[in-house]
Amino acid sequence: MSAHKEGDPTTLNRLYGRSQGKPLRAAQQELVDKLLPQIAVPEEGPVTAERLFGFDRPLHFEIGFGAGEHLAYRADLLPDHGFIGAEPFLNGVAQALTHVRDGGLANVRIQHGDALQALARVPDGGLTMLYLLHPDPWPKAKHAKRRMMNDGPVRMIADKLKPGGEFRFGTDHPIYLRHALMVMRRFTDEFEWLVDGRQSWENRPSGWCETRYEHKARNTYGHEVWYFRFRRR
Repeated sequence: MSAHKEGDPTTLNRLYGRSQGKPLRAAQQELVDKLLPQIAVPEEGPVTAERLFGFDRPLHFEIGFGAGEHLAYRADLLPDHGFIGAEPFLNGVAQALTHVRDGGLANVRIQHGDALQALARVPDGGLTMLYLLHPDPWPKAKHAKRRMMNDGPVRMIADKLKPGGEFRFGTDHPIYLRHALMVMRRFTDEFEWLVDGRQSWENRPSGWCETRYEHKARNTYGHEVWYFRFRRR
């Protein structure tokens, strides 16, 4: 099956997809030039709450934050927690920086680039929550090894979450959904699926905002959207 093809994002050691879209507006470029260096995740060394924010606090990590709506929403909702967002698409980073500036969000740090490069430097058990929302599904079987929901990344996610920590995953792509659930069935020793009937995956949980991508998937393309919560054992 496609999930067993050799390699996954932890071993491929490269990013796929676009790194930039249309040219940034002047105001966006200014944020990238001036604000991003102030809140960027350091390129080397451990990634801890103490290092990023000056003291220990619950630490959240979002892989691929898109335009940053969810990241900003959660950071505003939980100002005493620290948030790391990772995104390789420069235009998305610029939009997230706008949210950070406009919301006065001092509890956000951004990794522009490979999420796994930063996640690997988080100490084991260092995260309270990790989010993977609408990742690129790479629907062709030959590209399945590029999917973030694969054994290597899920193993890393399990290692980085503390006991009782939560992994949230969302998708509107049925092929990716089946693939992801197949992968998660191999991690039942590490994760408990927080589920209570169909409503658990058909309705957005509390504290999980709708992003523009999700809105477009549902209202423009008529896609179903599925939501999953897994607790670290």
